[in-house]
Amino acid sequence: MSRLRAVAAALSLGMPFVATAADLTRVASSFEDDDPFGMFIDVGIEHTQHRTHILRETRIADGSNPRELGSALSYSQYETRLNFDLAAGISKDVEFSFGLPFVLFRNEYWDYAEGEASTDILFSDTNPNGSAGANTTLFPVPFQAYRAGFGNARFGLAWAVFNQKRDDTKPTWVARFNYEAPTASKLDPSLDTRDDNPRTPVGDRVHKYTLSTALSRKIGLAEPYFKAAYTIPVRGPGAYSNCEHPDKGLGAPENCFQNDWDRAETGIQAPHVLGVVVGSEFQVIDNPTRNIRLDVRAVGNFVGAGRYYNELSGALGKMLYTTEYLQVGGQVGLTARVNDIISIRGSAMFLYNTDHALTAEAPGRDAPANPDGKADFEDIANNPNDRNPSFDYRTDLASRRFYASESRDLRFDVTATFTF
Repeated sequence: MSRLRAVAAALSLGMPFVATAADLTRVASSFEDDDPFGMFIDVGIEHTQHRTHILRETRIADGSNPRELGSALSYSQYETRLNFDLAAGISKDVEFSFGLPFVLFRNEYWDYAEGEASTDILFSDTNPNGSAGANTTLFPVPFQAYRAGFGNARFGLAWAVFNQKRDDTKPTWVARFNYEAPTASKLDPSLDTRDDNPRTPVGDRVHKYTLSTALSRKIGLAEPYFKAAYTIPVRGPGAYSNCEHPDKGLGAPENCFQNDWDRAETGIQAPHVLGVVVGSEFQVIDNPTRNIRLDVRAVGNFVGAGRYYNELSGALGKMLYTTEYLQVGGQVGLTARVNDIISIRGSAMFLYNTDHALTAEAPGRDAPANPDGKADFEDIANNPNDRNPSFDYRTDLASRRFYASESRDLRFDVTATFTF
């Protein structure tokens, strides 16, 4: 009989590998000879800490190098959410699942890094459009933002193509399709949320389609596994556009919703995510009704470039174009099965994010008269209609861009699973 296991769905900002190891290849099954209907419910709490050093480009005075990275801000984000998931067998080895998270709080904090007390990193002597301006700082430090609310609902289908319990000559092979719907209220980065009452929504209004495949094979007390997944984002209805608030650091607000700079061009552009998980479960205590399993895995994700809410958006009040980066890390989990109905799982995950730019908007479109594959200032000087509304000379111009460095995530979760 197929063992039923809950889906600990905590998919957020394109990172699809927070679910428990058993979910990789175990599927709720119904219409079995000795089990006509299978269902499980998962209720869990998850806490994430995200920390980043934010650096800014500066020009070297002697001109020997176009730029160097200097000064630092310290960025921290703390988020705690409740995850509810339900999965039911709709056929033999075929599962339908539904998940809904609720973000209890997502708090962000900006401050000067240890040993830094200078406002140079936030200094600006120009306006967003490049004209000379008063000497100001981009935002006050310390700074904070507070958000909370329901996340996006998730729907999924899974099919166990092969099942080792049915045929021990084959591994278990599962194909999955998950759909994250833009059900959560829209996050508006322009809102000043330093006053945490009321807290503002967290939804990105983006459809996310995740295709994945996973293999596992039980060998004695070990069950090694492998999973690969690809998440495709598609902008949904009412997705945020920076042009909704042209006063928030836009260099060419006059082009907003004009000259083909529509909502698709000026709005959120969520990243594509490609991920791989390799690991194994180990039976620490092997008992048919009560057992303890240790799960150890390595995690790797490639997060593509895009314009979305990043480590500076809450302070600058807009979506920012972020370059691609890698996430590498691991997770350790322990699952205790109390009886045939209840099991408890706890896990801890660490991810390191490679350095990447946080403010990398292109100045405009590539000029048709000089199609060299990139937009440069000569192109937009000759045709102001090609200027990117979101490009901000204060933060996107070379020698003024911001970068994320030493970025890391730490996650803890505890989940109770009820099997029926």
